[in-house]
Parts: sequence; structure tokens; C-alpha cells
Amino acid sequence: MAQLNNALTLFLSLLVEAIPFLLIGVAFSSLLMFFVSEQKLISILPKSPLMGSLAGSLLGIFFPVCECGNVPVARRLIVQGAPASVAIGFLLAAPTINPVVFWATWVAFRDQPEMVFLRVAFTLVIATLIGWVFSRQKDLRPLLQSKVARSVLQWSPTEEAPQSSLLRSGTFLMQSGGQTMQLDTAASQLLVANPLQEKSWPVKLRLMLENMIQELRELGAVLILGSALAAIIQVAIPRELILSLGQGVISSIIAMMVLAAVVSICSTVDAFFALSFASTFTSGSLLAFLVFGPMIDLKNLGLMMTVFRGRAVIYMFVLAAQLCFILTLLVNLYW
Repeated sequence: MAQLNNALTLFLSLLVEAIPFLLIGVAFSSLLMFFVSEQKLISILPKSPLMGSLAGSLLGIFFPVCECGNVPVARRLIVQGAPASVAIGFLLAAPTINPVVFWATWVAFRDQPEMVFLRVAFTLVIATLIGWVFSRQKDLRPLLQSKVARSVLQWSPTEEAPQSSLLRSGTFLMQSGGQTMQLDTAASQLLVANPLQEKSWPVKLRLMLENMIQELRELGAVLILGSALAAIIQVAIPRELILSLGQGVISSIIAMMVLAAVVSICSTVDAFFALSFASTFTSGSLLAFLVFGPMIDLKNLGLMMTVFRGRAVIYMFVLAAQLCFILTLLVNLYW
């Protein structure tokens, strides 16, 4: 009975902590949809895959969302035709590369400022490299869930010429400049009659609220399931088993990466949680917790699965885990 009460308490605490940031992410997604021209934003980003991935990793400075809120914003960028490098870079880096998290980490580790800057540097390196790897997939739709793939615009502002609509089935609308838009998707129906230019502010606000409700229905259910799973695992696995591995150069990193994935603490407060282990765990393992957790945790995996197919999520998980382990191992060996 005590374990059930603990699991329920953890479940509710995860929800209370995560829902506000999910709301922020959904709000940013809807603001992007109706008040910002993503095509213009995407068009000014670097065309080089590597530089585009770096630019996407830095977008969190302007869209400060945590791992509960970055998924709807990343999905919006993907639907609007953002390159894979930009979207993946943002998805992995935004929970850490933003002013709120930087400030929280600085407050927690003000006596160890190197932890703050190494966290930012490692996150940028990992997110940029993974975004660069995914840039090899020119058409991201095979890696997306079918519902999201159907909503992706069939042309990109970075392309010199749109694909021919004669080679695809469906109903299309001719746009300015000879561009075409497919009309049989929910996203394109919302975008017919450009909301940025033709709709009044009250109409934009109403559409924004409707879009927020729709995204909350989709992502909220998955967040509840992921939070429940994280709470059950925290209660079922003895924490002493993980903590006993904390002094090893290698085992401490693995233990903290596992702990980061299981505990699923929001990136805005995870630095204070990591600080509680500073006296017993190595510096590299603390960085592993701070870098890996915001990218990949049980709660976030469920949200990512609403956008990407399983194999794409596995690729991101494996690549992030390997790069994080290598970088933090170097810290343990040479710091």
C-alpha cells in the first residue's frame, strides 16, 4: 500500500511539474502557426546541414521550452517543412539551451561554473551532430508517424522548385509563385487563406486556442501515460541499486544516465536534483544526468513517439546515449 501511495505521489508530482511546460510548448506551437511565418524563419536559417543543425540547436534561446514543451514546437517546424537537421537539433537541445535552464543550473552549481558551461557545450555538440546525421534523410516523412507525415507541406522554401503535383494523388491549390499546396490534410486546411495576411486578430486568437486544445488532447494523454510509467519504475527499482554504482568512472555515468531517464525530472529543476548527488557521484556522471535526461527520458519518449516512428526514436536514443557517454567519460578521465 505504501508503494502504491509513493507511486501515486510521484505520478502527480511529475504531472504537476510537466503540464505547465507542455502548455508553454503548445502555446508556442500555436503562436508559430498563426502569428509567425515559419517559411520566413526557415528561409533565413543556414542551408548547410551542419550549420542548420547548429542553428536549430540554438533556437531554444528564443523559444524557451523544456522537454515537455519542445515536441509540439518541433512538430510544427517539421510540418512547415523545416530541414531535418533544424528540427532534430531543436528537439534535442531546446530543453537545455534556453535562458531559464541556464539560470537554474547556474544557481544550483554557482560554486562549480564549469558544470554550467560544460552542460551547454555538450548539449550543443550532441544535438548538432545528431541533427547533422539526420540531415542525410532528405525526406523526413518515412521516419514520421503517418498522421504527421500527411501534414508535412509538400514543398520547402529552400527548394528551387516545388515537386510536381501531377505525380501525386489528391487535391491541390495553386499558390503564388507557382507553388502548390495539398488540401486533403488537416494542417493545410488550416493554412488555406494565409492566416498571417488575411485573418483578423480575433480570428487568429480563436484558431490558436482551437489548435492548442487539439494538441493538448494528443500530447496530454501520452504525457499521463509516460508519467505513470516513470513513477512505477521509480518505485519498483530500488534506488540503492543505482546509487551503489556511483563511484566508478564508468558505472557512475551509466547509473546517472539510467536515473535521468527513469526519474524524468523537468530540465528547469533537474540541476537541483543532480546537486544532491554531488558529494557521492563523479563530475562526469552529474553532467551525464544533466545532458542526457532533457534529451531522452521515459516521459519524453512517449511524446516523441507521437511525432516519429519507433526506429527514428531508437536512432536518436542510441546516438544521444553514445555521444553523452563518450563526452562525460572524458571528463571523468581527464578533469
